Amino acid sequence: MAALTVQLVAADRLVWEGEASQVSTRTTSGDLGILPGHTPLLGILAASEVRIKADGTWRAATLDGGFLSVERDRVTIVADSVDATGMVG
Repeated sequence: MAALTVQLVAADRLVWEGEASQVSTRTTSGDLGILPGHTPLLGILAASEVRIKADGTWRAATLDGGFLSVERDRVTIVADSVDATGMVG
């Protein structure tokens, strides 16, 4: 089964990196769900929560905005600040 390679980056640190089956977040255009095989995308993130499903468990972080890039099952999420208390799991 295909997987996404995900990087969640704050301005000052790498917050989380790993394989995931799904990513869910909100862009300035609306809610977005990403699965393996998603078309390439560059989106501006709204201040919201990003959810990453890895090893069957949802992990969540709150972002102040930023951007998201999707290309060839690689998802890169960059934000100025990230509250990653929900990423443990």
